[in-house]
Amino acid sequence: MTTTTDRPTVALPEPDTTGKLRVRTKKPRLFSVGLPLALYLLFTLVPFYWMIVFAFRPAGSNSMLPWPITFEHFDTVWNTLGFSFFFKNSLIVAALSLVLTTFVALATGYALARFKFRAKIPLVMALLCSQFVPGAMLLIPLFQVFREMNLVNNLTGLIVADTVFQLPLAAMLMAGFIAQIPVELEEAAMVDGCSRLRAFRIIMLPLLRPGLIAVGSFAFIGSWNNFLFGLMFISSQEKFTLPVGLSYTIGSYNVDFGVLAAGGLIAAVPVVAVFAVIQKYLVQGLSAGAVKG
Repeated sequence: MTTTTDRPTVALPEPDTTGKLRVRTKKPRLFSVGLPLALYLLFTLVPFYWMIVFAFRPAGSNSMLPWPITFEHFDTVWNTLGFSFFFKNSLIVAALSLVLTTFVALATGYALARFKFRAKIPLVMALLCSQFVPGAMLLIPLFQVFREMNLVNNLTGLIVADTVFQLPLAAMLMAGFIAQIPVELEEAAMVDGCSRLRAFRIIMLPLLRPGLIAVGSFAFIGSWNNFLFGLMFISSQEKFTLPVGLSYTIGSYNVDFGVLAAGGLIAAVPVVAVFAVIQKYLVQGLSAGAVKG
């Protein structure tokens, strides 16, 4: 006597015309992926939209659209309030902080990634722990040190302060990028007659380009947006940076939102433009770093 049992049917991959197996994949659902992304995008872009509206619509207008378009607020902040000087000061401070931070972080990261020395672990721990100390706690000792060195009310002091506070994170990031590059590449170059410095320049620097761009981008944006140091160490109006200049557009009893929005756009557009150009290198630097071993 024989019995038959029903077996569950299993959906097998279907071969395509080329003979390869074709696996069916589910498409992402609109409400599970698209809706959250749309809400997040709306939440992010609404403040920028209102900044654009206030910057381009005439004073006293209540229109939801920036129409008719006017540039009177930009003329006020650039020519009357001195934002042309603030922009130049911010550009000088951010550019020099970027160069100094990247150069010192490159040397420090190379030492941490390639050499073994007795104080390596304490140095790494000190760099990590320094990130837990807020800059506001060090304002008084920094001000006293800068006053003795004649760096108060000087853009040089602001550059030094920005560089020092961004170095720990930049050095740790750079050490991670360098550690991912096989040391055998440098050793092969040195066997062929290159010095360590020349091997670093010829072999390492081209591979470190995404990492250098990532570290430099963080250094630039951190210095560009730094408000606390600029407020505490600079007292002359002609030496203000953009964040400090923006704070002075807010009066004691009223706020000119058009002027404030125009100043905010002037401060935001250069950074957005730079990141739009280097975004592919920034993603490569943060994800991969260098070569695959």
